[in-house]
Amino acid sequence: MFVSRPAVHPVEAPPLTDATENPPRVRMKDVQGMPGTVGGLALRFLQFMFALAALGVMASTSDFSSVSAFCLKWKILDLQLNYHVLCSYLVAATILQSLWSILLIFLDVYALLVKRSLQNPRVICLFAIGDGITSTLTFAAACASAGITVLIGNDLNICSKNNCGSFETATAMAFISWFAVSPSFLLNFWSLASR
Repeated sequence: MFVSRPAVHPVEAPPLTDATENPPRVRMKDVQGMPGTVGGLALRFLQFMFALAALGVMASTSDFSSVSAFCLKWKILDLQLNYHVLCSYLVAATILQSLWSILLIFLDVYALLVKRSLQNPRVICLFAIGDGITSTLTFAAACASAGITVLIGNDLNICSKNNCGSFETATAMAFISWFAVSPSFLLNFWSLASR
């Protein structure tokens, strides 16, 4: 008994002739807040302005360097000379946030002027990592500074000797800067994860 085996040949579907039934594929529009959009530029500008405000308020206080909680002092002996190195976590985080934001402001302005999309996966990955690092540092610095201002103002009751209002203002500006960084990070991470 000879049984023939059926042969399977692929058959293409006939192309649709009407363009309304088969619209051409288009790329999804850029979501406002993503890099290279006006919304992204606005978020970057807010990040920069509030980080710069926090830095300016903190640096303008007269007793900033005397509050050891905000400013760490190290004595370094080098050739019998004493150097005092002042370092603050809030100041360092807001400087980093300001630099990152101003760099991306320039990049967004360039992309908008030449009408270029910044939706390259490598670029989005770089933006997501940078936003993740700066947002984490800014949030941690704002939380630490908030704890110190509560300690100085409520627990130790030494606000009369310190500029508590300035410290609280700088902390609030750092939190607002973090609130502006968070949508940028989430949109970049979402874009990276959806590819």
